[in-house]
Amino acid sequence: MTRLLLFISMMFLTIPILAQEDTSVSGTVRRAGTITPLENVNIVNLSQVKGTATNDKGEFIIKAKANDTLHFSYLGYKSIKVRVTNDWIKFGQGTTIEMTELALALEEVVVNQIKLTGYLEVDIKQVPLNRTVRYSISGLPTTGYEGGTRSPNAVTKVLGAIFNPADFLHKIFGKTPNELRKLRKMKKDDEIRNLLATRFDREMLAALLQLDKVDLDLIVSECNYSKEFIQTANDLQILDAISECYEEYKVLSRNKSRL
Repeated sequence: MTRLLLFISMMFLTIPILAQEDTSVSGTVRRAGTITPLENVNIVNLSQVKGTATNDKGEFIIKAKANDTLHFSYLGYKSIKVRVTNDWIKFGQGTTIEMTELALALEEVVVNQIKLTGYLEVDIKQVPLNRTVRYSISGLPTTGYEGGTRSPNAVTKVLGAIFNPADFLHKIFGKTPNELRKLRKMKKDDEIRNLLATRFDREMLAALLQLDKVDLDLIVSECNYSKEFIQTANDLQILDAISECYEEYKVLSRNKSRL
């Protein structure tokens, strides 16, 4: 009888906990000072690494619990962070989030004209090529490192970087191990990956990893990805590059500790 009562008591204690884990918040995102809804606003729960986007009416719903932080970002608008409260969870179905439009200034763009001769063999030589080379290292779970131009020194650059005991990776990954554990969660969440695949500003990625944009570029650079890759890659490609590099760093660290 005592065991039965204990079992029933544990069930009643477990039910509120499970209900709390499944809570969510909803609302509508509008342009500040208007009733104009904003469609496809990127929303990420930084605490749980969950993502979503607003529909054509500016509406959204996302899993969240009290004290989670939601990150709202939209092209041409100032990104904001909103803390989830118990009142929002219980009574916040009609919550409205307003985002302020940014004044955008176009930078000067220089277009270099290519003069074509009409002869394919001549004209094709004028087209700029990305000569960055990726090197694969046997024994490491990777698609390869970018070593720069195709030259004997490129391989030396790759090996020298990843086997350097004072590697920059140790400084960065060692400072924020808790945030970098989010990498695996981010890679498994299809919604997060879809959001990152459409972005090139590193803002959402920096917010998720709690790193500065400058640190993100430094990490990718020190992982031997080329300047061309860093300049042209979308946020999802940067995420995959950092994740790949971090996994290799952990493998090398384990191997080093066994020596």
